[in-house]
Amino acid sequence: MKVLHIELGKHLYGGAKQVTFIMQGLKDDFGVDNVLLATRGSVIAQEMKQRGFQVIEIAAKGDLDIGLLWRIKKAIQQVQPDLVHVHSRRGADVWGGLAAKWAKVPAVISRRVDNPESRWVTRWKYGLYDKVITISEGIRTVLLSQGLTAENVVCVRSALVEDATSACNPIDFRARFNLASDALVIGVVAQLIERKGHSYLLTILPALLESFPQIKVLFFGKGKYRETLEQQIAQLGLKETVQFTGFCEDMPRLFGCIDLLVHPALMEGLGVSLLQASQQGVPIVASAVGGIPEAVEDGVNGLLVPAADTKALQNAIEKLLQNPELRQQMGENAKQFMRQQFSVQQMVVGNHEVYQQLLNRH
Repeated sequence: MKVLHIELGKHLYGGAKQVTFIMQGLKDDFGVDNVLLATRGSVIAQEMKQRGFQVIEIAAKGDLDIGLLWRIKKAIQQVQPDLVHVHSRRGADVWGGLAAKWAKVPAVISRRVDNPESRWVTRWKYGLYDKVITISEGIRTVLLSQGLTAENVVCVRSALVEDATSACNPIDFRARFNLASDALVIGVVAQLIERKGHSYLLTILPALLESFPQIKVLFFGKGKYRETLEQQIAQLGLKETVQFTGFCEDMPRLFGCIDLLVHPALMEGLGVSLLQASQQGVPIVASAVGGIPEAVEDGVNGLLVPAADTKALQNAIEKLLQNPELRQQMGENAKQFMRQQFSVQQMVVGNHEVYQQLLNRH
């Protein structure tokens, strides 16, 4: 079996990272011949070249780049795959589906976000594909509510490589981010975009600092919303409390030095950072939206709150910060939860089963 994977993201964030896991697992476990179509100069292109995979790099300028249709079709003709698997948006979801139709090659698409689109857009766009793979049941529910049939939408959860993390060195961690030895470290690991909800945490920080003056907040990630957040930080007098770290390549290793992960997102497909935190035994406070309740069981490996509810968010954070024993118990629960629910093997097998069923049907 030969599969052409299309991932046009420039960085190796959560979704693109999952593509590397899937391609490697399909090769190792099932002998699948995987080829990657990626944006020229992207991090994932370099990563998969280093691993020995065939990579085709093209120019990709987003949703309005109509030239993607011909570039993707050319790649399909060059590779001659049995199947095309589109993993990203940025134009790939529409132009990739059209190109596969044009080339008369079966195609599937992974859906990683839970934001709804209009019913006609959803039915037209995903009608280009033989199968839609969602990374959470929450996303699957959204698509079914927009008119897709249960037969054409299957959930295969995202996962993490079991040995991808290692213990964090607290001395190095605190020196790197200039933290005091008694600091209570709250991490937010997400792109700096509005829907990730950073501003809700900032709103309640002054009140939290009254009870826990040793709080330090680290925003891990990059994004266009940073300037707005910096303005809010300045207005609230939080410059000594909040730190922007940028995108950290060694983020999986750093999770173990965070006391609490907070993810106040307004919408979220699943949240790879939540899985990484749980794998390292970090308790979580997050919004009960999208696929998050599948990654965080309320009262087990974290606490869930209604989205945009700053009072509930504050109460949940206070509950965990003032109870180290509860944080530790939730951390232990989190490790067990990850081993049971989010293995890479399950994800790889799930994707391969979709491929096999589709090819058998064709």
